[in-house]
Amino acid sequence: MFNAPKCPLPPHFLINKMPPDKRLEDQEILDRAQALGLSVDEPEAYVAAVRRQVADAEGILDFPTSRQEPVRRQWSVPSAQENPLNAWYVRTEITEATSGPLAGKTVAIKDNIRVAGVPLMNGTKILEGYVPQVDATVVTRLLGAGATIAGKSTCNAYCFSGGSHVSDTGPVLHPHDPERSAGGSSSGSAALVASGGVDYALGCDQGGSVRVPASFCGLVGMKATHGLVPYTGILGMAPGIDHVGPITRTVAENALVLSVLANSEQVFPKTSGVQGLRIGLVSEGFGRPTSETVVDDSVRTAVHQLSSQGASVSEVSIPLHLAGAPISAALAQLVIDNIFTNDGQALGGEPVDEAFLRQQAQWRTRPNDLPQSVQVSLVSREILRQRHGTALVGRALEETNQLRAAYDTALEDFDLLVMPTTPMRATRLPGSDAGLAEVMTRSGEPLSNTWPFNNTGHPAMSLPCGFSDGLPIGLMLIGAPHSEALLYQTATTLEENLTTEKS
Repeated sequence: MFNAPKCPLPPHFLINKMPPDKRLEDQEILDRAQALGLSVDEPEAYVAAVRRQVADAEGILDFPTSRQEPVRRQWSVPSAQENPLNAWYVRTEITEATSGPLAGKTVAIKDNIRVAGVPLMNGTKILEGYVPQVDATVVTRLLGAGATIAGKSTCNAYCFSGGSHVSDTGPVLHPHDPERSAGGSSSGSAALVASGGVDYALGCDQGGSVRVPASFCGLVGMKATHGLVPYTGILGMAPGIDHVGPITRTVAENALVLSVLANSEQVFPKTSGVQGLRIGLVSEGFGRPTSETVVDDSVRTAVHQLSSQGASVSEVSIPLHLAGAPISAALAQLVIDNIFTNDGQALGGEPVDEAFLRQQAQWRTRPNDLPQSVQVSLVSREILRQRHGTALVGRALEETNQLRAAYDTALEDFDLLVMPTTPMRATRLPGSDAGLAEVMTRSGEPLSNTWPFNNTGHPAMSLPCGFSDGLPIGLMLIGAPHSEALLYQTATTLEENLTTEKS
């Protein structure tokens, strides 16, 4: 026997008691069907069915608005003197647990990650004033492990750049050379860790946005296997490419933070050294059009040093690696749809709250507040939609499967793959008078090697392997899904070798 729910539902919320909505005209329903090219054989039943579904959905409007008190946490906007690299968006000092693996450690949170009661801007003035009311899962886990949230770090507008120059709060400066890029889009996170402003930081990575800043700033950045770290409560681009991960100064610190984020100790290395490991240098990751010789040479030298420590190192060709950029460009249509066409309704799953959706929808009345690089992507999406419909996205998804299989095949013969994280060292920031061409070039050029692994989901991490003219050089390790422990094991040896060289 069915018992009606005891909660005070509006009477028409129960489908069998739904009265017709007289405000919706029959002809309006039929006109909408015709506009969609639909044939209506039973007009009366058709109208009734549509009317019922509309009334079901609109029933939510009869619920009382939540009266919960907003979450309030202390935060402040740092002064220019307190923020020399422009890496902070806001400062906080949030601690919940006094013990745990991260007790006493400070963490910067990229400003597309929700921290309840603290503003979230995601680098764009469109979202200025939005204050989330829940913590992202990764924030909850950090606080539970004893960490102190020291603030929100600056990121590029909508995370749409591999440089550090596309934020409405201004460019983030490189910690070793203020005229150069800190990488993006997790620019502030890397700059703060590298400058000693915090112990650790979180970044998000849809095309390289953890690994590129780590490479430019001489840090360790991990994009773990897709899905290993929950993305819940984070503004993203598309669920299939969204990753969140740690940026740290050392490999051991990175593994520790990832273990907290993933709620798993399986990421820790089970052994040490590289004895017996088969390491493949991916030919297509070197000699790119934008590659610097010093970067390619440093990566090869660092990896070949492992041969004397028991590893087998050889070249491997994966031609489809070069398809990573066009695949990502085609799939960017989904990103534009999620953020703009759908006003952010598919960004990182729950919770996407009403306040955020209202705020994000303001782009429609304020399109010129969007950075030019984002405007270019919007126009490109419309042209591609008109010319190809969904064909390009479908083709890109098919090619992604082929690309994933190509890496998997290589990883049957090798334990790890290696290439430069970025083809170049940190580039110069565009000047205040820079034209659109320079802004776009500086945004995209660091991403050619990092993009593919967001699409395929393989774990990939960047770590420093040398310096040239005072600028760090990043090396990227790639493994089979859920091989984070092996990546950390190998990275530890590479890190020890670099430390020995310095001393």
